[in-house]
Amino acid sequence: MNAGMKVGAVIITMGNRPDELRALLDSVAKQDGDPVEVVVVGNGSPVPDVPEGVKTVELPENLGIPGGRNVGIEAFGPSGRDVDILLFLDDDGLLAHTDTAELCRKAFAEDPSLGIISFRIADPDTGVTQRRHVPRLRASDPMRSSRVTTFLGGANAVRTQVLAEVGGLPDEFFYAHEETDLAWRALDAGWMIDYRSDMVLYHPTTAPSRHAVYHRMVARNRVWLARRNLPVPLVPVYLGVWLLLTLLRRPSGSALKAWFGGFKEGWTSPCGPRRPMKWRTVWRLTRLGRPPVI
Repeated sequence: MNAGMKVGAVIITMGNRPDELRALLDSVAKQDGDPVEVVVVGNGSPVPDVPEGVKTVELPENLGIPGGRNVGIEAFGPSGRDVDILLFLDDDGLLAHTDTAELCRKAFAEDPSLGIISFRIADPDTGVTQRRHVPRLRASDPMRSSRVTTFLGGANAVRTQVLAEVGGLPDEFFYAHEETDLAWRALDAGWMIDYRSDMVLYHPTTAPSRHAVYHRMVARNRVWLARRNLPVPLVPVYLGVWLLLTLLRRPSGSALKAWFGGFKEGWTSPCGPRRPMKWRTVWRLTRLGRPPVI
């Protein structure tokens, strides 16, 4: 049954990590079972040399993470229909085990309601999984697999039927929270999301704030996420909670200025179509441990 599910992989690169990309591609090539078809998207940069059989797409400009991944999806046909499962992998990551693709096939085959799997990210030197890489509120035990309400963008597997039903990632976001936007739409359509600790992507421990646009994008896209997906009464609650959490974390003056600039931008700029989730989806998120106000 598992062998009948075709697996593809989408990898976005800026062309600045050729050695890491090659190592990742080697780890994909070593996966058990049928070969994984791979598309590498050069997001505004040439694609470094890749092994024979790896498809490449070079974009003339950087479309952002969701935009680049959407191009990779379409390289497998509309909504990725030429494969059953798509892996989305960071170009400086590395699949830790050779059975990840087979575990994905098995999980999706055994659970027809499963739409997305979030892998565990671990530091390659220490094996440690950062708390922020466990996509649930109770994140103290990264070795515990569970149902969750979102997933990690550069370490996941998506059933392409989900993309056909609810669409791809939101191009407008460019960077930050695009995974949660897709996750909420998938949950609203009746799909489930799993965090699996046995599916591991090695990735160096880094801080997301290393990106210059981090604070602005995080704030802007948080507003967009609410505007696009939440019932009207929950929008101010959700954003009020995140404003309070941001202030409690006591960011630097420059970071806070960027955050408030992004927050304002989130209200004044177009965010794409609004499709508020059903109230039963709000209840589902609550029962899964993360009501859409946190």
